[in-house]
Amino acid sequence: MKQGPLRSVDSSDDVVGPSDLPRCGPLPSQVGVTNPGPEELLGVVAVGPAGAERRAVLATLLGLDPVMLTVPSGSWLLVRNAKVPTRAAYVPGYRQPHSYGADRNAAGPALARPPRRVELSVPEPVLRHFTLIDVPDTATLGVSGRQVLLDAVGRAGALLFVIAADQAFTAAELNLLAEVAPTPVEVVFAVTPGAAGWAPPVDGVATTEDAGASVSPVGGQATEMDAAAVTVAAHRAALLAAVPALADARWFPVDAHGTDSAADLRRALVGWSSEEGLRRASVEPPVLPGQHDRVAVVADPGDWSEQLDRQTRTCAQRIRQHLALELANIHLRAVQEIVFGVGCAGLPDLLDREMAALSLLATAQCDQAVRGIVTDAAVRVLGAPLAEGVRRRIATAVQYGLDDRPGHELDKVLLITSTAGVAGLTGPEAIDALANYPAVFRDEVLPPIAVALSGGCWQQWRTPGSDDHNAARAWSQRAVREVELGLSREISRRFEVIRLSLGAVLSDAVDHGILLA
Repeated sequence: MKQGPLRSVDSSDDVVGPSDLPRCGPLPSQVGVTNPGPEELLGVVAVGPAGAERRAVLATLLGLDPVMLTVPSGSWLLVRNAKVPTRAAYVPGYRQPHSYGADRNAAGPALARPPRRVELSVPEPVLRHFTLIDVPDTATLGVSGRQVLLDAVGRAGALLFVIAADQAFTAAELNLLAEVAPTPVEVVFAVTPGAAGWAPPVDGVATTEDAGASVSPVGGQATEMDAAAVTVAAHRAALLAAVPALADARWFPVDAHGTDSAADLRRALVGWSSEEGLRRASVEPPVLPGQHDRVAVVADPGDWSEQLDRQTRTCAQRIRQHLALELANIHLRAVQEIVFGVGCAGLPDLLDREMAALSLLATAQCDQAVRGIVTDAAVRVLGAPLAEGVRRRIATAVQYGLDDRPGHELDKVLLITSTAGVAGLTGPEAIDALANYPAVFRDEVLPPIAVALSGGCWQQWRTPGSDDHNAARAWSQRAVREVELGLSREISRRFEVIRLSLGAVLSDAVDHGILLA
């Protein structure tokens, strides 16, 4: 028999048969810049390399003490506006945040593992316009951390990149900026003085490390121009040589130790938030098309129920295959970290970042697959393309059906334990504790998928004497395998309840001749 080419896993032709059989549409293969919904709060995500005094820039921007912006290594910081100052750490494995004082002398709680995020609420007028998010240094993000960052940047709407005068853009930072450049995200750069003040890096030449780009600033005019402006121009020229799509990005010199040196930056961000807020508010009309219309059912919907059954099984199978391949890549990166990275001590941090990115990917795939299933099944029954208001009505009715099934909670967190097993924790509060950048409103049928490491994993691999590479590799392999099994069961269970709930909604519509939702 003549062998043909193998089909891609991302292909929608996973089911062999007639062309009219239901198939699962294309699914996202990785996490990228997410389009913000109209309900998403405006935010500015601050990122940059270590040593650029990013925390001091944010403190100057907000008029706060930089000590108040200190968080554990690897944790995200969200600064919101509130009348009463508060601070809380959200730790996976707990349903309630750990609260502690919001003053500079307040000691944080003793935690078994770093929190996914720390929320600081202060009465600051600038924060009425947007939320400020500070993420770990770019060198510590890795592949998975950059994916989580891209998702947050897309939903927040703005990226503030802080770099020092004597620093250069690395290849990873340029790749990050190149992914953000073609999107509607507002990109703003802040340049801070280096160890030698405003002198540009590498003897007056602004370079991009490992990127092959090198641009010299204006030579003879350096003594006549402001030193900060020369440095900013050099960094901008070096960036545009690698990412020309960011030509419209704005640049600001900020001396964190100066007097209100971030005033221009503050005005620029406030102006962006005003325009972006109006744009998001006008995206969705007050009344969606078909939201209150009478929707009739076709006379003969055919075997829609059987097609719904096949499509849900096909989508569940494809998502399980995608996640199995992604978990294999995660295990490979874990082994590389153990052998060639910082060793066993860095394994919990790496795996936790990987699980955060995997959760976002699995959630995005399930959401897109469910939207396709609902749309295809409803079109067969109603006999016409769905208006957005009709789709929302059906999705809401399906969601009510999910909530009416006691003992089958879908708000579930999978926690990797120190024994390489997986434990479950239910409740929307438990899922919220795993979010690096939580969503205010979620217009999807299913709750998000959430996977994280428990505190025992940090205690096991960071204690003295826990530096056995072979044991760490075996532990990571068992943990990844248990996550794969747990996610496989969770995906199958979710699509089964989707099939039952959506089938009940459409069966009522067929029996009564109109959509009752």
